[in-house]
Amino acid sequence: MFATLRRLYATLPDAAAAARTASTPRAVRLRRAQQGFDAEPQESDATPEGLTPTEFARYQRALAKGELLQNDGRNLTEAEWLSKLDARRTRVRGVREVVQDGEKEAEVVGQKIYLPNVIFKMVRNYTPAGQPYNPYEATFRVPQSVTKTDIRSYLLAVYGVQTTYIRTDNYQSPIRKAPARTATTISDRTYKRAVVGLVEPFYYPLAEEDMPKQEREARRKWLEERLLVGKRETDRQLYFLRATRSVNGKGWKWRTGTTASRGNILRLIAERRAEREQAVDNVKARIREDRGKAQEAA
Repeated sequence: MFATLRRLYATLPDAAAAARTASTPRAVRLRRAQQGFDAEPQESDATPEGLTPTEFARYQRALAKGELLQNDGRNLTEAEWLSKLDARRTRVRGVREVVQDGEKEAEVVGQKIYLPNVIFKMVRNYTPAGQPYNPYEATFRVPQSVTKTDIRSYLLAVYGVQTTYIRTDNYQSPIRKAPARTATTISDRTYKRAVVGLVEPFYYPLAEEDMPKQEREARRKWLEERLLVGKRETDRQLYFLRATRSVNGKGWKWRTGTTASRGNILRLIAERRAEREQAVDNVKARIREDRGKAQEAA
């Protein structure tokens, strides 16, 4: 099942391997640097056979325990061990092969769930300023009850997406407390983020700020017409507009007086400034006149 979608980790593109290394948690990178597995930026820390430092350590432990010894007396090589590990990783969970009438068929193990309420929300990857977008990663927001195994099986069984790694972290909603009420949390802000490594690149659609002007205007128009984006703000403005009507319905209760608009406010400021300047000029003229009379008398 999905035989054409299987791809060994050893045949990963260089960019995908580098993305896997860059997504490693900081604590793991520091521990690997102390052990001598320090990779340069935009490079992979995998061995030539495709093993990550963690997989290489597992291979060394299994080799020391004698778990890789075959019937012919030889040990599995790194490439063979990785191929076996990859075959186990890429299997579809919940499905087994059974033989019926001499033919192999896939049988679902367990109980089927119809109309599941598990939601996978795909979001744009976090990209620091000045760095290019990484097409070998995909970010999802999933329920907190979903595990890495569930994510891997779901993407492979439903969409045929091959994954290389999965990093997850939980986000807790901020506590909101109103006066004289108990503290509560916001349900939609509590979620699990899953960063999934991809074998094949996926280019997320352009952000609105990266689109040309015509495409950006067309996109906004489509969102307003089809998805009613911005309708809430329009309805709010209409509500406040209706609230300005008088009770008897004879007209609108518009603001009156000299401060009804910004133009009137600026006009008032200019008039008061002119009055102050005229008063200062009058004082100056009176002082000059008094000085002239004093000089004539002397």
